Amino acid sequence: MTSEQVAVALGRGRAYGQLALTAAVLTAAGCLARRHWPLLETGALRLATADRGWLLVAAAAAAVTWVCSALAQQGAVLRPLPARRLVAAQFAAGAAGQLVPAGLGTGAVNLRFLMRCGLPAARSATALAVKATAGGLTRAALIAVLATACPGVLGLPRLSAGWVFAAGAAVVLAGLLAAALWPRCRRALALVLADIRAVHARPRRAAALWCGSLGFAVLHAVVLIAVTRAVALPLAPPLVALLYLTASSAAALLPTPGGLGSLDAALALALTAGGAPGVAAASAVLGYRLLTVWLPLLPGLLVLALLIRRKAL
Repeated sequence: MTSEQVAVALGRGRAYGQLALTAAVLTAAGCLARRHWPLLETGALRLATADRGWLLVAAAAAAVTWVCSALAQQGAVLRPLPARRLVAAQFAAGAAGQLVPAGLGTGAVNLRFLMRCGLPAARSATALAVKATAGGLTRAALIAVLATACPGVLGLPRLSAGWVFAAGAAVVLAGLLAAALWPRCRRALALVLADIRAVHARPRRAAALWCGSLGFAVLHAVVLIAVTRAVALPLAPPLVALLYLTASSAAALLPTPGGLGSLDAALALALTAGGAPGVAAASAVLGYRLLTVWLPLLPGLLVLALLIRRKAL
């Protein structure tokens, strides 16, 4: 078997593994939804009578997230990109990300857009990695700041010896896997670091990268905060933002399309753990997902089709 055949086989194995994990998560989410259907139904009715003013604030914040995503993507690229098409591509990528697990749809659309703008495939891929790195670091910094402002919220429970052993084994396994993959990842990491240095050599590009990443995370938190206000959920805005950031970061570890099931469960669990009643938490999660996923989905797919037709992707 040649090296190319081995790579194809490994790629298929990873794809099948992701699909199996996605199916398992969606099945578990479906079982939970069926079990708690009366709670979800009551939450939907509460959302239907929510404060329209706060829902409009949430919708406006959700709309601006695409602009922030475009700003961050422009900051990760040295050459100027067409602004209108860049925003449209981010909107379309968000819709594509709801159909394919692990963010593959979003990454594929953005990669294709950058290549259409004249960037080589390798540079396009590193630009996406630079944007993802800035987004991850921004989220980590926000979690650290908000955790300081809301002490005790992220306190870890006391773990048994079995859990400690399992965590240690997972760390050792991750270390061995990283050591095995390091020769292959070293060149890609070097390219990413080179692009990061090049971006930060231009203050305007660096400002766009970090401000766009910060705005994207903050505005998603604002959407959830506004929805909690609309359904009269009595939680402080900094606490809601902290719960959103931690829940969404945890849900990103499960490769479901658009966080379907994983993000919904994580957000509901986080809000409930933060002191929200079950019905109010369900209403807040439904409202957040409605404004950030379900309402933009069909327009996003139409924009995606239009971009492909015009050969912008």
